[in-house]
Amino acid sequence: MRECIFCHKEQIITDFVYEDEFVMAFMDMEPINEGHILLVTKQHYLDVDEIPDELVAHLMLVSKKIVKALKEIYHPIGYSIMQNGGEFNDIGHYHMHIFPRYAGDGFGWTFGIKERNVNAEIAERIRKQLEKECREHEE
Repeated sequence: MRECIFCHKEQIITDFVYEDEFVMAFMDMEPINEGHILLVTKQHYLDVDEIPDELVAHLMLVSKKIVKALKEIYHPIGYSIMQNGGEFNDIGHYHMHIFPRYAGDGFGWTFGIKERNVNAEIAERIRKQLEKECREHEE
């Protein structure tokens, strides 16, 4: 397993825009648009479901501040906040992408040609699992 660069702040070679005792935010080295920021937990986690609830809440509050700053500076028509988990997390350390969006900026969802189902049975399976998770969290 390779060494996690986000666990070694001194190895991050881009400009920092925010830091507190729990998180740090810095410019993405391969920005989708100007102002593309990565928001990273200081403690190592891979996926959001591993992160304590208080830290998840803190991440969202900091992301809100970042969005507000990006709106003031860039006047975008929108913004994106995204996070890839599991094998799709190319760094191996939890991080959120936050960036301003514009019409025609070239960023968008892509997906294959496989047909996907959306129906009540699928929703019911997910609903039951969420109810189970909520009950377990309350105990």
